[in-house]
Order: sequence, then structure tokens, then C-alpha cells
Amino acid sequence: MLDLYNRKINYLRISVTDRCNLRCRYCMPEDGVCMVEHKEILSYEEIQQVVAVAVPLGIDKIRLTGGEPLVRKDIVELVRMIAAVEGVKDIAITTNGVLLEKFAQPLADAGLHRVNVSLDTINPQKFYEITRGGDIQKVFDGIEAARQAGLSPIKINCVIQKSADEPDAMAVREYCITNGLQARFISQMDLTTGHFGIVDGGTGGDCTNCNRLRITPTGKMKPCLFSDLEYDIRKLGIKKAIEGALFAKPEKGTVNLSNCFHNIGG
Repeated sequence: MLDLYNRKINYLRISVTDRCNLRCRYCMPEDGVCMVEHKEILSYEEIQQVVAVAVPLGIDKIRLTGGEPLVRKDIVELVRMIAAVEGVKDIAITTNGVLLEKFAQPLADAGLHRVNVSLDTINPQKFYEITRGGDIQKVFDGIEAARQAGLSPIKINCVIQKSADEPDAMAVREYCITNGLQARFISQMDLTTGHFGIVDGGTGGDCTNCNRLRITPTGKMKPCLFSDLEYDIRKLGIKKAIEGALFAKPEKGTVNLSNCFHNIGG
């Protein structure tokens, strides 16, 4: 698929839940947020159908996000269902890693190719403070389990304030070098002000070459993370929603006043 700016769109990011088992300071308020009712969340059958319709249109790369995707019941089955769609070449997941030790091998067996793990510091106390109670050892164990399961590459997403030369970011980089992981440094984004930057070590934030569409847990197809535009697959039908998002995809992201990171992914 080509959008109006001649960018090839082949990547669909699917947010499977707005729920998370951490309360990271830059993502959620301390007391949490109002969650969507379960009946409003796309079923796995609906998600598989979205993928089945999107692939003939040109989508061949799928990423599952959240919230935290591993907290959704039977997430392994969803990966298996997506892998069964002919034409899907790449399936990835973005996770905070807390539950990855349990799920890495089953996910790999189901057809997952690779994983991105969020890790902003390797200091246990700082991690606890940033995530409001997270246990960094569970993340380290999850990363090792992903390695043992053959998921590759394993990318580490590190949120930075200003640069990748910050002490925590430099420590994360060293950890990645030592353990054969790929480090990606992501400038802390703000949906309401439109603040974002190109990912250091990745392609995210590069509007000129953006190749992705997104879908929220409630079935809203979005052309851009930094846009309020969305197209409801349940009201419009999957193909029309995809086409609506494709041809509304802006040249450059602006602001998003309708969503939060916990319900659309980063």
C-alpha cells in the first residue's frame, strides 16, 4: 500500500489491551486510569480478521503492543492465530518484560519472531521508582528466557530525557553490548504537545519513511500515533477503516488529544 506521500505501508501495530502490570511515571498516573470494559475490546477472532484483510492490501509485519500485551489472557493463542494468516512475514511484541520469562518459549513456539523490551535503567532502585514497584530482576530473567527461546533480535527500548549520553542510558547501552542485545533510545514523547523524535538505533519517529498504521484495543484504525484521526472497523468494516487511515495518514505527526500511551502503545 502507498499513502498519499508515496510511503509504502506494510506494518500494523495492534494494541491488544489498555491494561498494564506496571505504572510507569511517564505513561500512567499513580492511581491508574479508567479501563475500557472488556466487551469493547476486540476479540482475538476480530484481530485475526483484521490481519487477514490487511495482508492482501500490503501489510506483512505485525507488532502486538498494549498497555502490556502479556497481561491479556491467552496471548499465545493470538500469536498462533496471526501466524496462521498466510502472508504474515514478521510478528513481534513490545513488552515491559515482567512476564516474559513465563511466555517467551510458548510465544516462540506459536510463531513470534522477535521482541522489544522496555528498560529505562539497569539500576534496581531507579527501576522500582520509575515503574512504581517493578522488579527489574523479572525483566532480566525475561530477556534471558527470550534469548533461550530463540527470539531474535531482542531490542531494548530505553526512554531518555534529552540524549543517549545520560548515565542511565549509557548503562543500558553497556548492558546491551555485553549481552548481545540491540539498544534503542526513545526521546520521551508527549502526545498532547506533539513532542517526539527519531529513535536512536531505530526508525520510529521518522515521518518521512513511516510505514505503519495502528489499531487500538477497541478497533479504531489510526494513521499516526500523533493524530486524533481514527476509523472504527466495527462501524466502517475492516477494509474501509484501513483505507480511511491510509489516505488520511499525515505527512508529519502533530498532536493526539484522544489517546494515551496505555491504550495505543508507543
